[in-house]
Amino acid sequence: MRQVVITGTSSGIGLAIAHALLHEGWRVIGLDVAAPSIPHEAFQHVALDLTGGEAVTKAAQSLVDIDAFVHAAGVLRVGNVGALDHAGGELMWRIHVDAATRLADGLIPKMAANGKGRAVFIGSRVAGGMPGRSQYAATKAALIALAKSWAAEVAPQGVTVNVVSPAATETAMLKDANRASATPKLPPIGRLIQPEEVAALVSFLLSSQAAAITGQDIQICGGSSLNR
Repeated sequence: MRQVVITGTSSGIGLAIAHALLHEGWRVIGLDVAAPSIPHEAFQHVALDLTGGEAVTKAAQSLVDIDAFVHAAGVLRVGNVGALDHAGGELMWRIHVDAATRLADGLIPKMAANGKGRAVFIGSRVAGGMPGRSQYAATKAALIALAKSWAAEVAPQGVTVNVVSPAATETAMLKDANRASATPKLPPIGRLIQPEEVAALVSFLLSSQAAAITGQDIQICGGSSLNR
């Protein structure tokens, strides 16, 4: 049975990805600080605070026989320059970037040694910059740079590394009080992106059919990029 590690499986995009992969027959190891929300025999919950630094490193080192890794955990804090949320910025960096780096450092080399593997990071269209989202954008832009760099390093070993960057997605994050002043803008399709749509793309990127796709930032934008 193929085995995948997913962060942030308690809700939102991470939860949708976990459900999709369980349906496809994967064994899912969910890394999350929140209590498990998936009652499935092929799901294993590992309690982990992704801001924990060395604890994240140790968790990655302990995981073996991993075929894929998806970093979906995320938070959003907003603020304009001159009134930036520095504690929130550090939190986003720890979860989005530091945790991704530590987990990738422990998991991707093992996949490369096995001659196969997949890594997907959930980014955001905001990575290109947006008023009031500078710190969030910076962390998501960092993920793209990391993924492209790692993809170049392990492509010869049969490992792919990609980023999936959705526009505003209908998750609990949209109702977070920390973003009350930043209402999401609907894309041209007239609705929010659904977590299941993101999960479907991630599922494909983890498949054997996606072996030639690596180092890419793939946007699920609902038409928001059409006028670029």
